[in-house]
Amino acid sequence: MTVGRLEGVSPTRMELLRLSRREKLAEKGEELLREKRDALIAELLDVVGEVRSARKEVEAKLREAFTHLAIAKALMGEDAVRQLAFAAKPRELQMEFASRSVMGVSVPMIEFSPLVRRATERGYSIHDSSAALDDAARCFEEALEKILRLAEVEEAVRHLASEVEKTKRRVNALKYIMIPRLKATRKYIEMRLEEMERENFTRLKKIKAVLERRASAEASSASSAVVEAGVGGGSEGDLKVSEGEGKP
Repeated sequence: MTVGRLEGVSPTRMELLRLSRREKLAEKGEELLREKRDALIAELLDVVGEVRSARKEVEAKLREAFTHLAIAKALMGEDAVRQLAFAAKPRELQMEFASRSVMGVSVPMIEFSPLVRRATERGYSIHDSSAALDDAARCFEEALEKILRLAEVEEAVRHLASEVEKTKRRVNALKYIMIPRLKATRKYIEMRLEEMERENFTRLKKIKAVLERRASAEASSASSAVVEAGVGGGSEGDLKVSEGEGKP
């Protein structure tokens, strides 16, 4: 996958230093997020194990409850069991919701009062009932408690799975998009700076060559002027000497 560089970045040394710092920070952040992701996955697997155990307990308790209910129907008759069920005292289920932190993730907690009641508290006549029906009622109440605990750990799984997915997306965004873009931009700036240095070096060489030629030309002109001045002064002196020798 081809990743482009960042837009609107000037090829300067200050920008290069800033990008280098951002790249190091992004790599450190990617490493920390990867560690968080791994820890969350390990915690998620543990909670998934709790969910499996809780489901097995719920299924076992419901199986036991329906077994006792079937025995009660066989002993008492289905109509008698239905009448006692209608005569049972309804009960409000009071629950409070709180939260706890698991690896920095807020997961809900369900708090409720014990649901299992004594046979005399259920509202139907214990004289018309049977031990199998009492056992069935008790097992259904215990199953309801386990179902609430199962709901709590399943919700924890959903929260942890959502956080794992978010962390994975952040890790992938840093690893496959942001860090490659920063690296590509840094390399682009380094290449542009090297090109600018080569251009400046070539320009300076040309300027130096021009200055050297100009200095050489000026030196040649000065030497020619000195020679011409020397030659002109010698001819005039010879002429004066010849005129002096001709006089008595």
